[in-house]
Amino acid sequence: MGDGKQARSEEFQSFMVGRWPRLMRTAFLLTGEQHAAEDLVQSTLEQVYVAWRRVGSADDPEAYVRRVMINLHARKHRRRLKEFLAPRDDSGLVHEVADTGDRIAQADDRSALLKALAQLPPRQREAVVLRYWEDLTETQTAEAMGCSVGTVKSNAAKGIAKLRAVPGLAGMVTHGGRK
Repeated sequence: MGDGKQARSEEFQSFMVGRWPRLMRTAFLLTGEQHAAEDLVQSTLEQVYVAWRRVGSADDPEAYVRRVMINLHARKHRRRLKEFLAPRDDSGLVHEVADTGDRIAQADDRSALLKALAQLPPRQREAVVLRYWEDLTETQTAEAMGCSVGTVKSNAAKGIAKLRAVPGLAGMVTHGGRK
């Protein structure tokens, strides 16, 4: 019995270590604050660990974890009326290094992009982050957000349109919907 539990713990740890950077990036884009992102990822992994037997044997454990994260973020946002995506003074924060080929790495002014994301309603921000930075399909995004594909399309289109309307961001935002 102890060996099975230890094997599951090791499997979970391997999963967590391998996914941590991507989970942190997604959480940061959703919350906008390093510490809030860390809290969101840790809370997500706490819930996932408790259910790891079921999650680890699922067809797509990463999709399950992503859904837990989106649900936790949505629950927290409902309680909090205002989220600040770009802190006024980020001198004490550890800055994320974007992956090569990542759209964020191509942004000339990351703070302008983060401020623009902060202006999006939460569902539009979730749709834009999952579709364009996490590169999920519309179906995967709908599953993660717990909504229909049509809702994802609508929220992503509205979010991208709002980002395109921000002066100086038009060149950073994808053209034609997908990258």
